[in-house]
Amino acid sequence: MKYAYMNGKILDGSENMEPVEDKVILTDGDKIVDIVDKGTDLTGYKTVSLLGYYIMPGLINLHVHLPGDGKPKKKKKDPVKQVKFFTMNAGMRSIAQAKCETNIVFQLNGGVTTIRTMGGIRNFDTKIRDRILNDKIQGPRVLAANMAISVPGGHMAGSLAYEATSSEAVVGYVRKLAEQKVDLIKLMVTGGVLDATKEGEPGEVKMPAPYIKAACDEAHKLGLKVAAHAESPEGVKIALENGVDTIEHGAKPDDEMIDLFKKTGASLVATLSPALPYALFDRSVSNITDVEQHNGKIVFDGIIECAKACLENGIPVGLGTDTGCPYVTHYDMWRELNYFHKFCGVSNAFALYTATKRNAEIAGIGDLTGSIEPGKCADLLVTKENPLEDLTTLRDPVSVIAKGKIFNQLRFLKYQNVEDELDKFI
Repeated sequence: MKYAYMNGKILDGSENMEPVEDKVILTDGDKIVDIVDKGTDLTGYKTVSLLGYYIMPGLINLHVHLPGDGKPKKKKKDPVKQVKFFTMNAGMRSIAQAKCETNIVFQLNGGVTTIRTMGGIRNFDTKIRDRILNDKIQGPRVLAANMAISVPGGHMAGSLAYEATSSEAVVGYVRKLAEQKVDLIKLMVTGGVLDATKEGEPGEVKMPAPYIKAACDEAHKLGLKVAAHAESPEGVKIALENGVDTIEHGAKPDDEMIDLFKKTGASLVATLSPALPYALFDRSVSNITDVEQHNGKIVFDGIIECAKACLENGIPVGLGTDTGCPYVTHYDMWRELNYFHKFCGVSNAFALYTATKRNAEIAGIGDLTGSIEPGKCADLLVTKENPLEDLTTLRDPVSVIAKGKIFNQLRFLKYQNVEDELDKFI
């Protein structure tokens, strides 16, 4: 279908974007073919009036775990046992994959037209990616990592990550993932808030440097980028020194860390959403221990400081939600932009640019999506109000266009207690 989107105000995704009126976006199938003046002959196109609303690139979420839904639990569950339960037979695996497919629709309905998965169950992520590509199900573009690679006692080990016990084992897992046709490799370099047992431990280095180097060398040889979970200065540095392409989360920076970012050309993917409830919620609400809140504050402050320092030094910073963690749902990418604006001090325009054009560049798909330009994919988002004035308008998209397909009936399964608590920090 050929569409002409008219009577809208265009925000093109560039760093200094301003609303542009009296232009018409022409699409043919999944591509933007031209942007023409109002009054141009539109013969052959089906016109779509935007009613004066704002149209921008679809959001890109660089850090998603599809199995989790973000619903907070009062009692912690063993993730290893949960994954074993949901993969024990074909029937249970079918149920688990269906849950992931439901979650990915919520990403789309929240205005996200591309996601990057950062640790999932078995090879579900690539299977879901291919089902979307083959029009079996609806969903955003997926850059899939499938299972991450960890070590015994490491982050997500045995649940959403393989346990490597040697450099040779790491290389074997990279090759196994490549055979599943993943789009990137995820390494669990440090521990996290969820699995720390004492104060100051969330970023304890778990993966030895030789493992990281072996994984990066093999992945790069196979044409795959490597993302690293790292939540301490030591973890970030060891990951950068050994070849990773993106640091997921981040930690308190120093000159050495910034120099490593510059030297390696790596990017930071900031994830404010998962740490905020641990750091800022009253513990009567979050149901966490004093130690967990202390660690959450270390990680939250570290991510903010790392993002600010990277921005000040011209190092690319992207955004992801780490969806699946407590209080981080699949329809809340809009919150991550708001947190980036509020806690890192960037403008609304820069937050929107980061979640679109910059995220696409970091993901290696900047020539494909992330901005409204002829030749780019028709990944678009329509809102009633101007997000340059108020980012919360992204909370309620009017329409989402993914690869040229228009989605108007946008549904969510919202948790009111999550909404009520998180809205206090907008």
